[in-house]
Amino acid sequence: MIDVLVAVVWLVGAGFALLAAIGVLQLPDVFTRMQASTKASTLGIGCLLVGAALQLADVAGVVRAASIGAFVLLTSPVASHVIARAAYIAEVPLWKGTKLDERRRDARRDRGEFDGVESTP
Repeated sequence: MIDVLVAVVWLVGAGFALLAAIGVLQLPDVFTRMQASTKASTLGIGCLLVGAALQLADVAGVVRAASIGAFVLLTSPVASHVIARAAYIAEVPLWKGTKLDERRRDARRDRGEFDGVESTP
């Protein structure tokens, strides 16, 4: 029974990892690619580590899997935030279909250009 559960969790994790890879290849700009890769790969790695912990079934293996999972869950969102901020500051172009740039007002304020009144584009 545990082998079936491990197989299901691993397949779900592999599916999330596949979705992350497809998202990186298919999405139009750096911001949407980064979001797809961060969310899906984090979920995928989490599922794969849960499956590994269930398969190993000893304390040392579970602690190792939990440590790896904690490291990934703590570093992946921080890294994606830093990459997004650097891309925005470097003025990487947004996708043409982007409807709202919520960061524009904050960037103008950081540069000292914001006068308190936001005009529509």
